[in-house]
Amino acid sequence: MRISLGLPTHRVDVPELVSGDGVMALAAAAEAAGFDAVFVTDHPFPDDAWLAHGGHHTLDPLVALAYAAAATTRLRLHTNLYVLAYRNPFVAAKGVASLDVLSGGRVILGVGAGYLEPEFRALGVDFDERNDLTDEAIAAIRAAWKGESVVLDGRHFSAAGNTMLPPPAQRPGPPIWIGGNSRRAIRRAVELGDGWSPMPNPAKAVKRRRSPALETIDDLSAGVAYAREHAEAVGRGAPFDVAFMPLGLDMFAGPVPSPRVVESAAELRDAGVTYLITSVAGDSKADLLDEIARYREEVVTPVAAL
Repeated sequence: MRISLGLPTHRVDVPELVSGDGVMALAAAAEAAGFDAVFVTDHPFPDDAWLAHGGHHTLDPLVALAYAAAATTRLRLHTNLYVLAYRNPFVAAKGVASLDVLSGGRVILGVGAGYLEPEFRALGVDFDERNDLTDEAIAAIRAAWKGESVVLDGRHFSAAGNTMLPPPAQRPGPPIWIGGNSRRAIRRAVELGDGWSPMPNPAKAVKRRRSPALETIDDLSAGVAYAREHAEAVGRGAPFDVAFMPLGLDMFAGPVPSPRVVESAAELRDAGVTYLITSVAGDSKADLLDEIARYREEVVTPVAAL
């Protein structure tokens, strides 16, 4: 099992954590501690009401990961999650390909359909089109990454013979992991992606996040089973990653005891998870560096041995 560590690019209340030096220092520490990847989230223009009820800002994901890339040599660069419907797919393809080229082929493109309706409105995107736009974008991005002439019409674009160079360093492109808990998201992951990246979601948050509840190992196992059934139905035989966060851990919450993280990792491995999504807590760069070092002995090494 591999581990992706969240970088605190949402901590705009702590300027040193959203600085170039901060991102680079934490990424370098994560690599030294044995983490396999670092991840960032995506909210270009969230609404004030959501922010007032627990929402968050964040740095642009590709810019933040470029700083992480510059400070490391092997660490994977993971978007968790990049909302494709917010962007023209060819602009997104260019940004991701550029990061992959400059990092020597280290990108993991985690994508999601999005759920924050006022953010869609502010960005001029029809919220009700988000699923169709996501499916369309994945196909368009993969076409652009070939480095060949693209002829493709979409809902809001028309490529009549356009080419994108350089292509990504990874061929045929960075792995694409599909976020979301719904059966549609699982089918999208099987049919269009290289992995599935659901999120823990209590029943009380279903309406706010517009995503089905996922509260237990049994919930996760049911999703993995459905993915395997659908893969067999459509004839998919390629490898398929599943990325998930230890139950009880929240991307932006306080620390969870290391033994519980390792115990949850073992349970998740048995449920089919291949990549563990985790985070460390702290209110300063020094705090987080200490936590990353502690994780090396208490979490990273035991999980790598699973």
